[in-house]
Amino acid sequence: MRVGLLVLIAAAAFAQSPAESELRDGVALTSRGQFEQAIPHFLAVRGQVSNSFALEFNLALCYVGTRQFKEAVQILEQLPASARTKSLLAQALVGDHQEQAAWKAFSEGATIAPKDESLYTLVSQACLDEAMPALARKVLEAGLGNLPESAKLHFQKGVLESQQDDAEAATREFQRVQSLAPDSEIAYIATAEQALYAGRMPDVIRATREGIQKGYQHYLLLTMLGEALLRSGATPDTHAEFNEAQAALENAVAARPSYPSSHIALGRIYLILGRTADATAQLETGRRLDPRNKAVYPPLAGAYQRSGQPDRAKEALAALAELNKEDAARTRAADGGHAGYVSGKKKP
Repeated sequence: MRVGLLVLIAAAAFAQSPAESELRDGVALTSRGQFEQAIPHFLAVRGQVSNSFALEFNLALCYVGTRQFKEAVQILEQLPASARTKSLLAQALVGDHQEQAAWKAFSEGATIAPKDESLYTLVSQACLDEAMPALARKVLEAGLGNLPESAKLHFQKGVLESQQDDAEAATREFQRVQSLAPDSEIAYIATAEQALYAGRMPDVIRATREGIQKGYQHYLLLTMLGEALLRSGATPDTHAEFNEAQAALENAVAARPSYPSSHIALGRIYLILGRTADATAQLETGRRLDPRNKAVYPPLAGAYQRSGQPDRAKEALAALAELNKEDAARTRAADGGHAGYVSGKKKP
């Protein structure tokens, strides 16, 4: 499930010394997904706090969240082995495209805690994010072997099948989610996700609105609602729907600051409104969090052009051209000429 990184905080009774206070502030930022802001707090007090594990683990988590994968690997390989350290190490290794090492770390984590649902969801999501569908499938097969009734793992499998263009298999998985956890948050997300991949924007809007009205404020529901409204033609002239999209996306960004698609869609909203500086900030964040997401580059180039930065606009379009070139090469190299995973992936 596209929940981003699980914030795992070691329980500790923090003292009131300046170093411990700094650690506490870093942990608080980490728990809110504000990874970039948390890093300086941890670096400032390394070696000065009683709970060094809490500091090092959360620093590694922040490095993964900001795509500094090698730095994260260096830390995690030194920490005591546990399911959570092996899970985060596997995610970092996936991000660094060390596929065999990632599988080894994941397998060690699964041996320690075979029923840990988050291990399978987080590592499989990292694989999907980094265009490693074969490894994602292996991780999910292992997870479903141990947790066959997990709605979250069936959701992940549905996302994988969608990205592999197997609509029939994806439908089966999303329907399985709905039968395992009817009327739950994840059931609404699965319904919306299924409609999203099929391009049925009215059904996406209906499912996300219904879930939100039931009290679910998950950032995926909020992001999918905002994106679907935009794709359905919401503009400032359609006052109510445009405002609804803006509010949903602003709430999504607040709920999960590390989720790139929320920033990208909100950047588009601000660009439409003429809030160029705000749009640029959101789009730059989206690019930093997911530089292979091709959806960010056209609006980012537009924002740079509007703000009188033509060279940066050209650079953004050049980056998009390079991603398109890589995708074309991948398609030509694919067996039978069929495209595999599209790196400019849709993230709700």
